[in-house]
Amino acid sequence: MAEHLSLHGADADAAVEAMYAAHWRQLVRLSALLVHDQAAAEDVVQDAFVAMHGRWSRLRDPEKALAYLRQAVVNRSRSALRHRAVVERHVRRSTVHDMTVDGPSVGGARRDAVRDALLQLTERQREVLVLRYYLDWSEAQIADAIGVSRGAVKSHASRGSAALRELLGDWWEDPS
Repeated sequence: MAEHLSLHGADADAAVEAMYAAHWRQLVRLSALLVHDQAAAEDVVQDAFVAMHGRWSRLRDPEKALAYLRQAVVNRSRSALRHRAVVERHVRRSTVHDMTVDGPSVGGARRDAVRDALLQLTERQREVLVLRYYLDWSEAQIADAIGVSRGAVKSHASRGSAALRELLGDWWEDPS
């Protein structure tokens, strides 16, 4: 997959179609890692592409369209999480949440422990660690996607990793 498409002079339809074909799957994966829901992630990415199409004529540098899309996906994923939190606060909890499943696997238990620990981190720490270790993004890519400096990315990664070590205890495996 090409990281860089030449989009200068392309009309909105052609440019967005090319970007969609080249980057849709990667952007859905990014959002899914942030919102923990495939369908919601697909909606987030679709909305980001629709917004880009509508604003294409106002995009100063079409070559930065992918960076714009990444940031839009991160921001829209944050909004989806905030919306979900509001909905969950207002929905009555059912007794289904108290049920247990017999015989959980160690892998499933570990995955659940990591997910629960990630949810206890700050939003920025969680975003940085997910982008770094699940998508294997560079500090520069992460900084660009979430709108912070590379130094801030390093700081959030360091603090988030330290918090995970403490939260996970015996489950911890240093990802570096």
